[in-house]
Amino acid sequence: MSKRWVLFQSPIWHWGRWFLLGFLVLRVGFWLIAFPNPDEAYYWLWGQRPGFSYYDHPPFHAWVQGLFAVLGRSTLVLRLPNAISSGILGVTFYHICRYLYGEQGRDRVWLVVLLGLSSPLLFWYLGLAWHDHWLVTFAVISSFLFVRYVDEAVKNPGIGGNSQNLYGAALFLGLAGLCKYNALFVGLGFLALIVTDKKRWLLLRDRRLYLALGLLLLVLSPILIWNIQHDFFSFRFYRDRTAGGSLSLNLLQPLVFLTLCGLILGPIQTWSIGRLLGKRGQTAITRTSCYPALALWIFGLSTAAFTALSTVSVALFYWNILAYPLLLPLLSDRFYRPEGAKLVRAGQLAIAQGLGLFAATALVGYYTVIPFSIFFGATDPDGAALFGWPQVAQEVIAQAQSLDDPLLLTTDYRSASALAYTLDNPNVLAISGRLDQFDFWYDAAALGDRDAVLLGETWHPICPTHLAMFERVDPPKTLEVRRFGHLLQTYQIVRGYGFKAGPEGYPLSPDYPLAFTGNGEQCLPK
Repeated sequence: MSKRWVLFQSPIWHWGRWFLLGFLVLRVGFWLIAFPNPDEAYYWLWGQRPGFSYYDHPPFHAWVQGLFAVLGRSTLVLRLPNAISSGILGVTFYHICRYLYGEQGRDRVWLVVLLGLSSPLLFWYLGLAWHDHWLVTFAVISSFLFVRYVDEAVKNPGIGGNSQNLYGAALFLGLAGLCKYNALFVGLGFLALIVTDKKRWLLLRDRRLYLALGLLLLVLSPILIWNIQHDFFSFRFYRDRTAGGSLSLNLLQPLVFLTLCGLILGPIQTWSIGRLLGKRGQTAITRTSCYPALALWIFGLSTAAFTALSTVSVALFYWNILAYPLLLPLLSDRFYRPEGAKLVRAGQLAIAQGLGLFAATALVGYYTVIPFSIFFGATDPDGAALFGWPQVAQEVIAQAQSLDDPLLLTTDYRSASALAYTLDNPNVLAISGRLDQFDFWYDAAALGDRDAVLLGETWHPICPTHLAMFERVDPPKTLEVRRFGHLLQTYQIVRGYGFKAGPEGYPLSPDYPLAFTGNGEQCLPK
């Protein structure tokens, strides 16, 4: 029997196959049905405008979206890269489990899949067409290759580790860095792994390690090139974002951050990590390997850094996503008994699956049916942004028909991205008080003196400052988006004549009139 089919002879597969089917149905349903989250549309738009990098994030995900655009524009094409990265990640975890546990890998990889899919964090962020799914995949591949290099080098000090593993680790770490900047914690984990154990110090004398570092920097060079061209705006953005404008000590916030991390990772997964930490990462691996040490270093460095940041500034739970994936094969030890290849603590694992399916169903319902917060009287502009775009786009086109080559403008990057995706028009532009990638696409010479249709909404209204950028404007038209009778969002559409585009680079200038708040979420007081 081929190894492919041996996987499906596993008792863990037989126990969890219906849970896995449920997660698969929910994931595929989301990929096919859900309108793009505004950030998904934003990154899709980047793919229509290729560049070395971008203001908000590194470029890899945008490059992939640009390549897949040859297949057309649909939710399937938008999220097809997620399916590919998920498959690559699953295969990588299979090889990790085989490397650590030998023949047990067939069973343990299913535990990894069950624990991963039932984590709301991983189900959610590996399913969205954001940067995270590639980040996690490349980080796991890089870490596994680096572990193999280090293990071989320590075992055979006179020979050293395999060059392909070392250079592969550098290549994939670079690709992870081209996805998101928090790939830094994987590199720091590599460094900590080497310098904290005398047996590994010999690696510092391996000149190939420095050649691999050069390869890493070469892969990351597009980010540096873009920032040199644009006055290091990306680096300044992340510096300002983590500083939060002004630093103030808040000792309660780390508890909030860690609680959110634990709940959204999954209570059973979090409890299992706590038990693993209590054993200092010791599991029944069948070989001597630095893998547990590296997994714990990356977990510890990432979690400690964001927890410390949360004491003085903002730290969001999903920034810590790289802390967990490498731990999943080690967590399988809590649910597996090698003697007899038996599943243990099946009740805990079933609870994890039930909670995960409940959270996944709620997320898919939120994205495809209605944002549930509406039933509690809460304002949810993020949820409202998922619905009504065909209706909004139809009205925008109707308003633009009487204008000659009009600009299509909105008051926020989210609405601009959603409108651009709906119309399949990469020329939609946001003019707002928030600095974003649209400000780097702002071409004053091409925009000046043209007529426009301007779209605003409750969260980011059309302000007098917006209207003052035109020679004259028509009275606004109001459009309501409802779902099952519930009002989600109210849009305003204004036709403006003679857009005053200002000088080149206007949105980056302190004289830009729309820089009224950091996010442009309110109008200037009269």
